[in-house]
Amino acid sequence: MNEKKQSTVKRLLGTRGMGAVITAFVGLIIIYVAFGLIDRNVFSGQNVMNLLRSMSKYLLIGVGQSYLLITGNIDLSIGSMVGMSAMVSATLMTMGVHPVIAMAVALLCCLVCGVINGTLVGKFKLPPFIATLGTMFAARGVAYMVNNNRNTDAIATGIGKEAGDSFQNLFYYGKTFGIYNTFWIALILFLIFFFLLSRTRTGRHIYAIGSNVEAAKLSGVDVVTTTIKAYLVSATCACVVGLILCAQAGMGNMEAGNMYEMYGVAAGVIGGISPLGGTGLLLGTFAGASVWQTLENGLNMIGAQVGIQRLVIGIIVVFAVLLDVVVRSGSLGKKNKQ
Repeated sequence: MNEKKQSTVKRLLGTRGMGAVITAFVGLIIIYVAFGLIDRNVFSGQNVMNLLRSMSKYLLIGVGQSYLLITGNIDLSIGSMVGMSAMVSATLMTMGVHPVIAMAVALLCCLVCGVINGTLVGKFKLPPFIATLGTMFAARGVAYMVNNNRNTDAIATGIGKEAGDSFQNLFYYGKTFGIYNTFWIALILFLIFFFLLSRTRTGRHIYAIGSNVEAAKLSGVDVVTTTIKAYLVSATCACVVGLILCAQAGMGNMEAGNMYEMYGVAAGVIGGISPLGGTGLLLGTFAGASVWQTLENGLNMIGAQVGIQRLVIGIIVVFAVLLDVVVRSGSLGKKNKQ
């Protein structure tokens, strides 16, 4: 029995990318403890709850971006889709549309963007940077136009205070088992997408495309369909984050989700998702999002300026990517042999 457990642990630790995941989690613990020693309020229960809630947005956006990074692609439009989701849903609710219908329309808009992105990249072979740059501007344009170039009124003005409070409690202010619903929503979606990536044929195809797209084609992988699926995951995550931001503010903001595409990349690469494609575990994205939010939370609590926060996180992201490049090139192994 013990031998079986040992072999399972050994196999788990030997999983490609697990080293980066463990490193990220160790780094998370060190960062959290370090900030806690500076300011004991970091260890408070309420701060932990707030940290989990805030981290959830980075986790979701990181999951969407990680799917694409593994395929060797990227989604620059994911932040704009967040803004479009927030504005479309909020605008409809201020017009008296039921929240469920408003959310469905917002999701449909994001999924359309996902299909367009996947088709442009997968079928027409446009560079993902260019294709998603175009949809980034288009989605942000929709966010501006949907309410005539202005932020919306409070959603309660259209659907009433009771329905407005229910929507806000569901996505942001409410708690279940003492933990904010925002975290539960993010965790459920994370587990679903984790299963899809690690236990299904689609997940294997996503890794295959990122490793070698030509070899994947020869192996019978439908590159176009798989690429579209990856972009649909990104679009779904963006929509949910938009709903979270809408619930947080109680209204739609045209600039919601600004720069979130970069936050998603950061969450992924900090957790070991390779921007070169083909490697990385979604568990690492969880760790990366946690590191990002813990850094932001800790730096805020000790009174660090926003510029310093961005500088520190930027250095960590560059270091994570540099480490991935060095490991892939085998430079560390060559030095050890010498």
